[in-house]
Amino acid sequence: MLQAQICDPQAQAQILSILIHIHFLISPLNSTTLRRHLPPPSSDYPKMSISYSPCFQPLKVFPKNSHIHSKIGNSTLKRCTLIACMKNPREDCSLEAKVDFLLDRVKWDDKGLAVAIAQNVDTGAVLMQGFANREALSTTISSRKATFYSRSRSSLWTKGETSNNFINVFDVFLDCDRDSIIYLGKPDGPTCHTGLETCYYTPVDELLKNPEVEKNELALTTLYALESTINQRKAETSSSSNGKPSWTKRLLLDDKLLCSKIREEADELCRTLEQNEDNGRTASEMADVLYHAMVLLSLRGVKLEEVMQVLRQRFSKSGIEEKNSRKS
Repeated sequence: MLQAQICDPQAQAQILSILIHIHFLISPLNSTTLRRHLPPPSSDYPKMSISYSPCFQPLKVFPKNSHIHSKIGNSTLKRCTLIACMKNPREDCSLEAKVDFLLDRVKWDDKGLAVAIAQNVDTGAVLMQGFANREALSTTISSRKATFYSRSRSSLWTKGETSNNFINVFDVFLDCDRDSIIYLGKPDGPTCHTGLETCYYTPVDELLKNPEVEKNELALTTLYALESTINQRKAETSSSSNGKPSWTKRLLLDDKLLCSKIREEADELCRTLEQNEDNGRTASEMADVLYHAMVLLSLRGVKLEEVMQVLRQRFSKSGIEEKNSRKS
């Protein structure tokens, strides 16, 4: 947003005329470029003051409702503010103004705070919960690092500022009541100060069964719980067992069997489409494909989160473009 503060009404009209006829886009728009297109200041009124921030739409000019009075000699002149920006005149093109508008719509509590939750963009895992005030949310939006407000220290803090385990924020969401915030991002490392992936690892059911023993068990969604079970079976393959091995262990110990099952299940999934089978059958066959493919991932030492990250990174590419990039 470009602001030119002019004191003389005649000069104001002249500036308006000049700005309206500027048809080219200036990027970045700066005060030096603007002054090149403005008339030299007259000795009858003080020099204009100019500030700017980047704008992105066709150039428009419109008045702002703030007025300041300046005194020159024995006369008092009204100084009004003109806004020159490349945007619809009914909207403020300043990013800062947009952020301020957003912050005004958040329902902060009586201490100016709102709950802020960090969530892994790829796994969906809830990483941690803190609190944010206006400045913390504004800082998160501008820096793309999850930033919170410490109630004990009465100051801002960015997750990772001491450990370097930052949470890189891809998007921010408000809940339906606008009194809770989600930072959707990718952590650089463990989020919890204990060194665990998330701060949520104490299952209530286990505490109710045995309050004396704290069990470290990360809160996992279905696919990641399955991945954890498969990895446990993989760890058990190195130890001898007298009983009959589980199906997962058999797959982990026999590459040919595993690959043949993946091909078989993929074929059965395709048949549900070709033979117009019911949706339940399709879901069942897809579950089989996922399970066997995840056993292969575990065998190869590839995390499901890595697969999700690849998928996310492909969102902005067309399928043809992505395939061509793999060929090169």
